[in-house]
Amino acid sequence: MSRAEFLDGLKGGIPVGLAAAPFGALFGALARDQGMSLGELTLMSGTVYAGASQMVGLDLFGHNVQAWLIVLSILAVNFRHVLYSAAIARYIRHFSAVEKFFTFFLLVDPQFAETVKRHESGKPVTFAWYFGFAAMVYVPWVLVSLAGGSLGSLIGDPKSIGLDILLPIYFLGIVIGFRKRDNFLPVVVASAAASALAYRYVGSPWHVSIGALAGVAIAAILPPVKANRKPDLVHENHEV
Repeated sequence: MSRAEFLDGLKGGIPVGLAAAPFGALFGALARDQGMSLGELTLMSGTVYAGASQMVGLDLFGHNVQAWLIVLSILAVNFRHVLYSAAIARYIRHFSAVEKFFTFFLLVDPQFAETVKRHESGKPVTFAWYFGFAAMVYVPWVLVSLAGGSLGSLIGDPKSIGLDILLPIYFLGIVIGFRKRDNFLPVVVASAAASALAYRYVGSPWHVSIGALAGVAIAAILPPVKANRKPDLVHENHEV
């Protein structure tokens, strides 16, 4: 494992870890309030490792919902990770089976975005870099969840001090980072519209997967912009 690439990954993961920390603490506090022990909530953060899904599961646990519905709801929130896995598969073909296991386990939204951006920038997607980035997000998430559970009532509502805006801003930055991709605008518009309508008429958490599927469908239907471009004059003269 390359030490330089590992450190590069650690450095890149710092902003994500900081942005996610308030929500990890909030999850810990809410989980504790729901009656979970410190061990249980820490185990959930360490094994599920998905903020939105953990919040959904926590809410359903408190309403005595059947287990199959809880699993299905969490799957709805995390379905986009199936798409993420398929998208980065070609970048990690050189990983070993064990490395791929940890790669997919640690795959979250910013991890996916940074992996794609790194590949497109011409930098190698190595396991050392990937694991370094993931570690800087995963470890603080688990530890801050434990801290939130320990502090309990001292953790207030992130909205009261504006902390709830950190992750949305970060994710918006991720989306904007792909603005030069083919058909960026129609894909984003379709995904946002479908998600908003689903949230209004179907409800959470299904709007997440519905919005993602709508964006994927539009991306699959629309041809690449480059395919619509006319050949340049030099190329046309050469053919003539």
